[in-house]
Amino acid sequence: MSQFRVLAGVLKGLTWRCWAHPKRGCSSRTDPLPAVVSNSSYVEEMYLAWLDDHKNVHKSWDSFFRNIQASGPSGEAGERRPSALLQGRVLSRSLDVAEKVVEDHLAVHTLIRAYQIRGHHVAQLDPLGILDADLDSFVPSDLITTIDKLGLYGLNESDLDRSFQLPHTTFIGGQETTLPLREIIRRLEASYCGHIGVEFMFINNVNQCQWIRQKFETPGIMQFTNAEKRTLLARLIRSTRFEDFLARKWSSEKRFGLEGCEVLIPALKTIIDKSSASGIDSVIMGMPHRGRLNVLANVIRKDLDQIFCQFDPKLEAADEGSGDVKYHLGMYHERINRETDKNITLSLVANPSHLEAVDPVVQGKTKAEQFYRGDTQGKKVMSILMHGDAAFAGQGVVYETFHLSELPSYTTNGTIHVVVNNQIGFTTDPRVARSSPYPTDVARVVNAPIFHVNADDPEAVMYVCRVAAEWRATFNKDVVIDLVCYRRFGHNEMDEPMFTQPLMYKQIHRQEHVLKKYSEKLIAEGVVTLQEFEEEVAKYDKICEEAYTSSKDEKILHIRHWLDSPWPDFFTAQGEPKSMSCLPTGLDEEVLQHIGQIASSVPLEDFKIHPGVSRILRGRADLVKSRQMDWALGEYIAFGSLLKDGIHVRLSGQDVERGTFSHRHHVLHDQEVDKRICVPMNHLWENQASYTVCNSSLSEYGVLGFELGFAMASPNALILWEAQFGDFHNTAQCIIDQFISSGQAKWVRNNGIVLLLPHGMEGMGPEHSSARPERFLQMTKDDPDHIPEFTGDFEVHQLYDCNWIVVNCSTPANYCHVLRRQILLPFRKPLIIFTPKSLLRHPDARSGFDDLAKGTKFKRLIPDEGPAGQSPGQVKRVIFCTGKVYYELAKERKQQNLYRDVAIIRLEQISPFPFDLVSEEVEKYTNAELVWCQEEHKNMGYYDYVRPRFLTVVANKKPIWYVGRDPAAAPATGNKSTHLNELRKFMDTAFNMSSFQD
Repeated sequence: MSQFRVLAGVLKGLTWRCWAHPKRGCSSRTDPLPAVVSNSSYVEEMYLAWLDDHKNVHKSWDSFFRNIQASGPSGEAGERRPSALLQGRVLSRSLDVAEKVVEDHLAVHTLIRAYQIRGHHVAQLDPLGILDADLDSFVPSDLITTIDKLGLYGLNESDLDRSFQLPHTTFIGGQETTLPLREIIRRLEASYCGHIGVEFMFINNVNQCQWIRQKFETPGIMQFTNAEKRTLLARLIRSTRFEDFLARKWSSEKRFGLEGCEVLIPALKTIIDKSSASGIDSVIMGMPHRGRLNVLANVIRKDLDQIFCQFDPKLEAADEGSGDVKYHLGMYHERINRETDKNITLSLVANPSHLEAVDPVVQGKTKAEQFYRGDTQGKKVMSILMHGDAAFAGQGVVYETFHLSELPSYTTNGTIHVVVNNQIGFTTDPRVARSSPYPTDVARVVNAPIFHVNADDPEAVMYVCRVAAEWRATFNKDVVIDLVCYRRFGHNEMDEPMFTQPLMYKQIHRQEHVLKKYSEKLIAEGVVTLQEFEEEVAKYDKICEEAYTSSKDEKILHIRHWLDSPWPDFFTAQGEPKSMSCLPTGLDEEVLQHIGQIASSVPLEDFKIHPGVSRILRGRADLVKSRQMDWALGEYIAFGSLLKDGIHVRLSGQDVERGTFSHRHHVLHDQEVDKRICVPMNHLWENQASYTVCNSSLSEYGVLGFELGFAMASPNALILWEAQFGDFHNTAQCIIDQFISSGQAKWVRNNGIVLLLPHGMEGMGPEHSSARPERFLQMTKDDPDHIPEFTGDFEVHQLYDCNWIVVNCSTPANYCHVLRRQILLPFRKPLIIFTPKSLLRHPDARSGFDDLAKGTKFKRLIPDEGPAGQSPGQVKRVIFCTGKVYYELAKERKQQNLYRDVAIIRLEQISPFPFDLVSEEVEKYTNAELVWCQEEHKNMGYYDYVRPRFLTVVANKKPIWYVGRDPAAAPATGNKSTHLNELRKFMDTAFNMSSFQD
């Protein structure tokens, strides 16, 4: 019996299929070993029961005892009397054999797991056969690639034909529970080491891992019908022949063709087909330039003549703006999906050459469409992002975008990422372009499965795309498809790749086209005939030729035909505003009072707030009683009044819920109940629009791109992004430069996004002072040497003519007005607001409710309304300024008692420059000298922008003097004493009546 105790000890604690006697009540295949196994009498009892009848025990026990018997001498093995087996030599040998059987089974289980974890490292992924997709030719030692490697597991060649029990963590057996080791290895290689390499074992969810195993391990699961193969071939023909046609007609034009990854087109169509079948009816896509024309033609189905006419150098622009090159443009199209007979909307978002910049924009647009449709689970709207391998690994916005994927206010419920893995970046070898084995490794941070696939195996690609679409529909999580391919030509068709990759391109020149290989395969299988194949090719070639002939009639480029986010109910059919006037932005007293009361209260009962927040709310209540507002209340009124009118408001950014400067408190937290919050703004009106306020990840580039995409979806929403400090926007400069400043000119993309940038010199150092207004002003398109002439409303026409609006408000009322004007304008322009820090609580930075009353509006310029303004002829100096510095100037003027000598005029809207109002003020003060005063350094801020425009106003008849800090390299000093000395110096200059006299 001691030997049974040893055997029981070996078995104790193992999790096997089920090592239990059926009569013991353990029939589940996945139950762990019962504790009774630790008792040697139980093992003996099982053995005796098995001797009576092999069916008395579970088949795993049956297999175990058969192995023991088979190892004994032939005469003794056949002995059926228990005493003969349980005593003497046979039992002694049985113990050794039992231990070996257990060890061998465990070894096989470990082997299976090794293939699941590392099989992709030896998968045949490179169509060229010259590179390793993981940049390493090393073969993991725990994969059985040669017989001698069996020794790593304590196995040898003789074990190859032994049958082993399969664990429940594999599906390679299909309906079988045991397989010979040789067959186990063969099936593992077929599942994990063929043209598909699967990375998924890092996922910490057992059900998700099992789901993936089932999709790739089940024997015979990757099957296609003849009809599906013919559809795949037809799509491959279109993809290939489209590129061939462009190459024949425009051989010397850049087109960034798809040659070498033609399978991308059928891949995308498969994803869309599968997603449409699961209920998706809107797909938003983003991609770099390679293959864009092909995607437009054969996925979104842009008219071919519209694409071909883009190659005409004589094409004249019909629309406002510069337009963009053809492989940067986007498109929006509604059509029937022929595979599912369901309507589907496809949108490809325009993208500049900053390859991955479009990623968060697509995600924001997708989130917006899901939000407005109430699609909280992403069952109707989804996104597909295409990437290049070098950009996917190298550009940080990819990482930022992935980290938004599961945040509550940013998730799109799963994105399908398709990497066109050229195995090269422009001229850079991947071995010096990334440190990770694969370009897709960044996706592992969010537990996204990664399917690597050889792009020269179309059926493998299609299967992977099906699985990816099913994954997204099942788990609502991101998934990555890595199409390992090659680039048949250089970075563009004019480039010579042999300069830098001679060996690769020698092989590429010998490489047979995927269409040729796949067509020959289907012809050999009898799926299609050679004649049918040639007829399909000829059919598409004819379509291209007819479109080419038609394209010659196009003499005018209509960029509006390439809109990726049309707003059909907002503009006229010609894309023009329905009016050129702005509705009044003032409000009724009852609206002001109601919003003020909610803003200073807690709408929920039994909700305990922090004492500090209680003081803030009481302060708001006091302001409301006195019909006054500070900055936070002015913002509250702007948002609340728009919500009343059905306008969705979304405020996003780092710490926006409370506000970086603890002034906003739009989300209240119960001090006694975890995660219990209250958003009073959502309790204003019965049928109001919803208010979304959400703290973001510590990202500017990704989050600003996301909010830009959100704002693209609808004109009837106020979308705001607030930087923690104004200068933090510089890490999002790409989005600002490429999408916000120039988006309308390049892509006719109207967008009303609002950037809130805290700005002001307050001795907080160079990183927390300047929002760099000079950068925004430099990118404005208004002419400094020409005063525009408009009939009708000058303000509205000037706003319509600009590329964005730049303001620096000095009063809460004006801030409220400009936010309301942003929505009440008949068009949309980006709005840049330099918001205050110290003015949030400055006692003089207050507005009365009368400043928001009916009939009031945003003041582009605030004139001097004191003694100087009432007696302009006596004024000796007019100081123009903007923002916070006004309060410092006003304080200094008061101290020096220069009310009648110096007028202070505030420019609230800096761009477009209010020529009309500035002219009125200059004409009013005919005897005064003109000064521009700013707190920023002379080479920064507003001076370089306003100076030529002032000179245009005065027709260069008098100068405008500069007062402010001297030029500097850093935006501000980090020394408080130096800061105060600088302030004192330019204040003295501003009010020294002789400082500018000859």
